[in-house]
Amino acid sequence: MIGLDTNILVRYLVQDDPIQSAQVNQFIEQTLIDRKKLFINHIVLCELVWVLTRAYDYPKLKVVEVIEKILLAHQFEIEDKSSVWEALNDFKTSRADFADCLIGVKNSNAGCEKTWSFDKATYQLDNFT
Repeated sequence: MIGLDTNILVRYLVQDDPIQSAQVNQFIEQTLIDRKKLFINHIVLCELVWVLTRAYDYPKLKVVEVIEKILLAHQFEIEDKSSVWEALNDFKTSRADFADCLIGVKNSNAGCEKTWSFDKATYQLDNFT
């Protein structure tokens, strides 16, 4: 298995740099041929959402679609995929950032009754106070 950094996923998804995008496309195609998995951790997913929304002006619905496609793609191994799905569902139905949604889910899974935050966007989530 090979871990991916955020910039690799951005090049693959956005195709905004002809040289780097071509390298990434070739790399991912080769990993598929070799039947290797590509690992994506939670930090990379949070950074990806931030980059897509802030640097590329992706609307929330488009970001949700991108994350769903990543979660469903067989070549990617996602850190604690069930938590990401849960956080993505919270993200869809709230004003909270994806990272905050994932923090709430991870804290709940760790046994926290609630996650305390000053971020008002998280207050509508069940796992925040």
